Amino acid sequence: MFKDIKNIIHHIIITALSASIALSLPYTGKFIADNYLIYWALIENKKVFLISVEIAVAVLLIIFFDFLGRSWENRKFARIARNDMGLFLVSHRESLRTRKRLKKFKEQQGTAKDVMIIGSTGSNTFVNPEGDLHRVMQNCREARIILLNPFSEGAVARAKCIPDPDVTLEHFKEQITKSIEFLKSLSSPQKVIRLKLYEETPLFKLAVLGDYVFMKYYHADVNIKEMPEYIFKHSPKHGNLFHPLYQFFLSKWRDSNIPEYDFGADDLVYRDASGNEVKRVKFSEMTFTKAGVA
Repeated sequence: MFKDIKNIIHHIIITALSASIALSLPYTGKFIADNYLIYWALIENKKVFLISVEIAVAVLLIIFFDFLGRSWENRKFARIARNDMGLFLVSHRESLRTRKRLKKFKEQQGTAKDVMIIGSTGSNTFVNPEGDLHRVMQNCREARIILLNPFSEGAVARAKCIPDPDVTLEHFKEQITKSIEFLKSLSSPQKVIRLKLYEETPLFKLAVLGDYVFMKYYHADVNIKEMPEYIFKHSPKHGNLFHPLYQFFLSKWRDSNIPEYDFGADDLVYRDASGNEVKRVKFSEMTFTKAGVA
């Protein structure tokens, strides 16, 4: 609605300016015709003035054609990103309005659909009521989620590289525990919720919602909140980045080294490549040692 009103106002302003310019042309032409000879008599013998005008015009032409060239190149790269790579939007989330619009867009894409998420703890993403995917998780049909095991080497590495002193292993454990409780509350016969916990250092934060993939990169020294979010739209073109990101999620989900969390038993269930259960580890009793998870 707001966008429609904005477009209407934009068209009204353009129309008004065009009409004003058109109506002023007769008066402008008459003024130039009446005063042309007077002004020309004053400047025709002023060589410095004429040279200055020539230089100014040359500079303006250079700037103008340089602008056209850069605009053409930018449009070409934009077409490549949009048409070949499938880049739909890059969001830096600089304003509250931008964040709200992006959150609403995610809700529209995830409602009554299957959702796939890779993240670190999921706490700010879908547990927090203000998180982008909070309502998506409540209204989706099925969810497959992969989060970071807080007792893993990857969690240690991630905690050490973030400069925020509040981000610790204990912090990770508390947030993931909250995420587990939240997901457990959503699970029902009408909604399938599955969770796996990986152990390596986080690489991408991904959310697959309908025909869109939302991606952020876990930079070594930067909080994920400060990173831009790239949105890729599905298309049949081979260069579209939706496909490799989607396959990245599937490869992680099918990885037999990543255990699945059993909401009923509070166990991490390890399986072999054939899907047969190998062992179970009680999540609430796990601890971290220098040698690894015990």
